[in-house]
Amino acid sequence: MAHRVFISYHHDNDQDYKEKLIELNDEHEIFIDMSVGTDEISDELKDEEIREIIRDDYLKDSTVTILLCGTETKNRKHIDWELYSSMYNGKKNKRSGIIIVNLPSIQSESLVRASNEREKEEVFTEIKSWISLDTRHDYEKKYPYFSERIIDNFLKSGVKISVVNWSHVQEPEKLKSLIYHALNNKDTNNYDLSTKMKRRNS
Repeated sequence: MAHRVFISYHHDNDQDYKEKLIELNDEHEIFIDMSVGTDEISDELKDEEIREIIRDDYLKDSTVTILLCGTETKNRKHIDWELYSSMYNGKKNKRSGIIIVNLPSIQSESLVRASNEREKEEVFTEIKSWISLDTRHDYEKKYPYFSERIIDNFLKSGVKISVVNWSHVQEPEKLKSLIYHALNNKDTNNYDLSTKMKRRNS
C-alpha cells in the first residue's frame, strides 16, 4: 500500500531534485505525492492564509514528509511552515513522520541519521560505525544547513527523524523502508514546536 507523502523543498533551487524523486516514484509506485506545486499557492496571500492552505489542504491526508535539504532550505519561511505543519498534531491533520534528505550540495557536510537499528541494516548498509551527538553545538556543527526547528527535535528525547543522502532515496527499496519507518514513528514523535514560525526569508 502506497502512503501519502508531502515533499517540502526550495522551489527555486531544488525543483530538479523534486522532479527526479517524482520520476522515480512514477516508475516504482512507492508513494502518493501530496506536495504543493510551484504555482499552486499565490505569494500574494497573507501569511496565515498560506499556512492554512498548506496545513489543511495539502498536509491533511499525508502521513510522511520528505524534506529535501539544500544550502538555502533553512532560510525559507514556506519550508518552515511546512515542517511546523508536519509536526503539528491537530484535529484536521495529525503529525507526520519526517525524513530529511541531504541534497548533493550539502551531503559532504552533513551526517546521516537512522531512526532505529532495523533502518540502519536496511538503508545504511555502507556504514559500519555510528557516533552519537549530545549538545546543540555538536548538532549545529554537524548539520550546518539544518534549521533551528530540526535541531530542537534532534535534541528532544523520543523524537525519531531520519537523515539520509540523496543517493539513498535513489534506491526504491531503501526509500520504501525509510517511509515505512517514518510512518511507524509518527504517532510517538512528540515534536518540539517551541521555536516560533519564520515570518520572512533570511
